[in-house]
Amino acid sequence: MTREGRLGVGVIGAGRVGPVIGAALAGVGHALVGITRGSDDERVETVLPGVPFLDTPDLVRRSELVVLAVPHEELPGLVSGLAETGDWQAGQLALHLDPAFGTGVLAPAMAQGVIPLAIHPAMTFTGTSMDLRLLAQSYAAVTAPAAVLPIAQALAVELGCEPIVVAESARSAYAEAIATATTFSRSIVAQSAALLADAGVPDPGRYLSGLVHTTVDQALTDHSAL
Repeated sequence: MTREGRLGVGVIGAGRVGPVIGAALAGVGHALVGITRGSDDERVETVLPGVPFLDTPDLVRRSELVVLAVPHEELPGLVSGLAETGDWQAGQLALHLDPAFGTGVLAPAMAQGVIPLAIHPAMTFTGTSMDLRLLAQSYAAVTAPAAVLPIAQALAVELGCEPIVVAESARSAYAEAIATATTFSRSIVAQSAALLADAGVPDPGRYLSGLVHTTVDQALTDHSAL
């Protein structure tokens, strides 16, 4: 850890999530060591201007906090592969952002002395700087061993989120809840928009916007009241 608690942060994953998380951490004073390349380097450079692109092993070796922002199916193999090649560093922090995994997926890194953290911001990312404002309005599911849970909670707060502790054993139920909310919402809106288009309503998405937002807000309010 650098002076005054600031960390050297490396981000693995240049999709919609990784660059935004990197930008949020840089915004509170952490130093970005680098990010791996993705399919849209120009977009990444817009969100993280001047941050170097590094290959994964080099990035991990240089970082005090490694952010793993890769697709769900790639995470276990990435963690174990870096363990097999000896790239993890004892004492460094490994943070993944997947809703379905707790810290168990980081076991190969833990065996080499890495501190495991799991944080999932409950929002849909666009991959642009607009997400930084949305982070400040979001909650984040936090899972970590008891001894380092305060570190995970502090990082969630630094991202702008309100941390909510989710037990390791409850991560699968949590992930199901998130998938249900996002998948159901998308499919229902798509179905409704298609029906409106068939009815001759121009710009169905815009037409539904106010209705969907107010309905969802009311449903959330009713649930909170219960």
